[in-house]
Amino acid sequence: MTPPSPTAPLTISGVVPSTAVKADHVPRSETGIGALMPWADRLWFVTYVAHKAPTGGGTGLFTLDDDLQLTKHPASVVGTYANRIVHHESNQLFIGPHVIDVEGDVRTIEALVDHRLTATCRHLTDPANKVYTLGMEGEFFEVDVHTLEVTQLFDLLEVLDVRGYPHFKDAISRHGRVVVCNNSYYDKDFPTGESEGRLAEWDGTEWRTLARTQFNTLGSANGIGDALFAVGQDRASALLHVYLPETGWKVYRLPKSTHTQDHAFTTEWPRIREVESERLLLDASGTYFELPAMTYASSVWGIRPISSHLRVVGDFCSWNGLLVMAGDQTTPIRDSNPHAGQPQAGLWFGKTDDLWSFGKPQGWGGPWWEDDVEAGVPSDPYLMTGYDQKCLHLTTEAAGPVEFAVEVDFMGTGQWRRYRTLTVDGYECLVFPPGFSAHWVRLVPSSSCRVTAQLFYT
Repeated sequence: MTPPSPTAPLTISGVVPSTAVKADHVPRSETGIGALMPWADRLWFVTYVAHKAPTGGGTGLFTLDDDLQLTKHPASVVGTYANRIVHHESNQLFIGPHVIDVEGDVRTIEALVDHRLTATCRHLTDPANKVYTLGMEGEFFEVDVHTLEVTQLFDLLEVLDVRGYPHFKDAISRHGRVVVCNNSYYDKDFPTGESEGRLAEWDGTEWRTLARTQFNTLGSANGIGDALFAVGQDRASALLHVYLPETGWKVYRLPKSTHTQDHAFTTEWPRIREVESERLLLDASGTYFELPAMTYASSVWGIRPISSHLRVVGDFCSWNGLLVMAGDQTTPIRDSNPHAGQPQAGLWFGKTDDLWSFGKPQGWGGPWWEDDVEAGVPSDPYLMTGYDQKCLHLTTEAAGPVEFAVEVDFMGTGQWRRYRTLTVDGYECLVFPPGFSAHWVRLVPSSSCRVTAQLFYT
C-alpha cells in the first residue's frame, strides 16, 4: 500500500480509491466505465447504466488530471456508452454522445443521448467530415463532425436478420469496409451452439454476414500492420477472425480461461487496444493476450497468453506512462444481487508488464464441439504456445474407428507438419510431453463423422 502524500492519493495494489465512480442508489443499476481516452491533457472516461437513462442515475463524463484528481464534467448525461475514437481531420474526440476538442471544450450530440452507443468509426466515403456510430440495438448512424447532424442509415436488426435480444458491441472501418459485431449469446443458445450473434461487413453498398455466433470486439494496428481482428466465441472455443487484403478472412481459435464471460451480458467489454507503442493487447474470454501488430507470410503468429483473470475490464489504455484499466465492479441491477449495494466501479493503474504477475495462463477449448466434419478437411488452427501442460480429448460418433492427424505449425507461417496420428473409436486422449509447444495445432479426420475435440491447458 502506498500512503497518501500532499500530491499522491492513497493507492492499494494499483487501485486509487479516490478515482472510483458511483451511481445513484435509486434506482440501483450499474456504473461500469465504458470507454477511456487520453485527450486534452487529461484522461477522459464515460460511465454507463444498465439500459438507458430510466434504469439509473449518477453516471456521466469524467476526467482525471495529472494529480489523479477526479472531476465530473457539467456536460454529463446518463446513458449507456462505450464508444471512443479520435477524429484526425477535425482534431476531436468522440466519446459517448460527446465531442471534445483539443482545448477540452465539450459539445453533446443530443440526438444520440438516448441510444446505447458502443462504437464510432471512420467514414468510408467522406472521412474528413463524417463518422459512423453504432448503437447496441443495431442502430447505425452517420454523424457530421462539424454540425453534429445525425442520420440513421440502417437498422441492423433487419439488415442482418437478428431476431433475438440484440447486443451490438463494436464497429471498425478499414480496407474499404465497415465491420460490426453483435454478441448475443444466452443460456438457451448453448445446447445447439447457434445464436443471434453476428460478424458482418459493409462495403458502402452491400451488407454481408460473415459469421452467426457471438462476436465481442474488433481492432487493428493502423499504421504498422494490415490485419483487421475480430474476436468472439462459440461452444468450442474463443474465436479470432483475421482479415488481410491478400487473403480475405481467416479463422483462428483461442483457449477460454473462463465460462463466466460467455453470456452476452457478462462480456463487457473484451477489447483490442494499443498499449505502450505499437504493441497490441487483447482481452478475451478471461485471458490477456499479447497480439502482434504485424503479420508475417500472410499469417498471424506471435500471439501468446499473458495471464488469466476474472476482472470485467470495460476498456484499457496507456496514459502518463501507465496502463489504465477501467472496471465494472459492483452491479446490483434492480437488486438482482441484494448483497451488491451501491453501484460503483474503479480504475486500476500499473504497467503493462504487471499483467504477467496476474493469474497463470490456463484454458480450454478446441476446434470442434459436436460438429460434423468432412474427411480430409483440416480443422481451424488452435493456439498452442504459452501454456505448460497440454491434453487433447477426442470423441467421435461414427460406425467404426476414425484416424485423426494431429498437425502443428511450429513456425506460425502456415507450414503444417504431422506430429501424431490418433485412431479414435468413440474416445481417445493424447497427453503432450512436458514442454511440447507450437504456435498452432490442428486436426485432420480420415472420415466424415461427428466430432468433439477439446484441449485443456494448465
